[in-house]
Amino acid sequence: MVWGVAIGLVALALLVYGISIYNHLILLCNRVENAFAQIEVQLKRRYDLIPNLIEVAKRYLSHEEQTLLKVVEARNAAKAALQKVDSSQESLRTLEQAESTLMHALQGLNITLEAYPDLKASQNMLSLTEELSTTENKIAFSRQAYNDSVTNFNTYKQSFPNVLISAMFARLKDDRKTLEFEAQRLESVPKVQF
Repeated sequence: MVWGVAIGLVALALLVYGISIYNHLILLCNRVENAFAQIEVQLKRRYDLIPNLIEVAKRYLSHEEQTLLKVVEARNAAKAALQKVDSSQESLRTLEQAESTLMHALQGLNITLEAYPDLKASQNMLSLTEELSTTENKIAFSRQAYNDSVTNFNTYKQSFPNVLISAMFARLKDDRKTLEFEAQRLESVPKVQF
């Protein structure tokens, strides 16, 4: 009888411990999903700003149609990639590539804008570029928070005995992947000349 009670208490303690691990894994998984949702909000905000930026720029850049077209196409591709994102490695890499293409197109637009002082001085353009810059900063911050959440989830999930619990549930089985947008990596320090 004593052995039965002892075994029952040990089994109950293991069950409670397993439930505790599972609940913490779910908490971390939800944080990862929420962190990605924050990136999604900022990306959508940027996608909404770009058409306004293009409209203002069109007035001054009628003969720079190719540059504007590249930005619009890159924006549409990135928006489509975001809509197709799931937790798979492939869809995240597709989004990263689309975002990198968009960033390169926006950089090309910025270089083109440098040649048009009237456009740069336009209040609408100043306002839109400031808002776009703020959004870029929010995207970078959101991406960092997402990557931190992914790292926390993966580290907790991969430790023992948590790996045994996570292996039993499909939602928790796979490691989450971090997100890095190529164009936002600082590859070299810009050279400034006066």
